Amino acid sequence: MASEQQVRQYLAYWLQLGKRLMTHNGQQAVKPTSVIAGDRYSDEFEACWKLVTSPEAGDCYIEGTTQTITDLLSPIWEINPCARCAMPVPTRSLGMPPTECPCFDLPNWPDSHLPQPRSPINTSNSLQKIRDRLSRPSNP
Repeated sequence: MASEQQVRQYLAYWLQLGKRLMTHNGQQAVKPTSVIAGDRYSDEFEACWKLVTSPEAGDCYIEGTTQTITDLLSPIWEINPCARCAMPVPTRSLGMPPTECPCFDLPNWPDSHLPQPRSPINTSNSLQKIRDRLSRPSNP
């Protein structure tokens, strides 16, 4: 079963690559200009998440997919890395996997020369860990 955090990350990663969030049963498309704001998700992304979890939005899904966000939050779905591009993709806990990754229509993807999508990072914690590692005495 995919956790809410995994589904949020799935949504955030694909939005960072330029995919649109289809809402209201595919009638509207949402594409936030920013997804990450330093050590947290941006307000635009949080508004998207609030939208997809509200019943008024109807079925919401990533452009090029058929699994709705509501589906992904059910016990029959998991989020795993794509064998082709390592991006998060939904897979059924039991049964046949989806036929395509959402990356199928992204030209030149995967591209190792571009930064990969990421989750928010707490910069001070990350720098603290690096400092701690560097200050440890090395064993010859």
